Amino acid sequence: MTQDQLKQAVAQAAVDHIRPRLDAKSIVGVGTGSTANFFIDALARHKIEFDGAVASSEATAQRLKAHGIPVYDLNGVGELEFYVDGADESDERLHLIKGGGAALTREKIVAAVARTFVCIADASKLVPVLGGFPLPVEVIPMARSHVARQLVKLGGDPVYREGVLTDNGNVILDVHNLNIVDPQGLEAQINAIVGVVTNGLFAARPADLLLLGTADGVRSLTR
Repeated sequence: MTQDQLKQAVAQAAVDHIRPRLDAKSIVGVGTGSTANFFIDALARHKIEFDGAVASSEATAQRLKAHGIPVYDLNGVGELEFYVDGADESDERLHLIKGGGAALTREKIVAAVARTFVCIADASKLVPVLGGFPLPVEVIPMARSHVARQLVKLGGDPVYREGVLTDNGNVILDVHNLNIVDPQGLEAQINAIVGVVTNGLFAARPADLLLLGTADGVRSLTR
């Protein structure tokens, strides 16, 4: 199977997982990226079964609206039963690295509101230790150099993602060469640096269910 076929398989598995718990009042949190796009396309076939969605990025909002799915501001939503999104890396404890698409802050906010965070990914994203994928850090622009110096002190090699602004108007530093043995501790350490909005470690709030696309079918991992 191609990588896109694996992504389509996990996207459909996520739709099959959440559908029994959706009703006319349900609002679904939806992530950002290529795997999340396959989920949106699969979810759209059942759009009459739920009320609408909260999007983690402007790009996701546009795709949802193109399918005729209403998109709500999170400030007007009390709670979300589900948040479905992809990941750049996951360990066996469902700690994640996210932010390859520069939507990490909004993704983290939507995940925090959701009762159940369903992560969908192909099998290549499951790793024994996080850090092979550079860790994105969203930074207030004027603090970029300061934050970079602090990240070096933590053992990382930060690289400015040139030409990229987040939906919040901030910049991204991608931190290479990290061996993340304590994801929750490092997440807190980086978030405590003045000028950091947030980082792409989802460890304080990991996924609840990881659906992995493999050549032998979709594999489910839970915490």
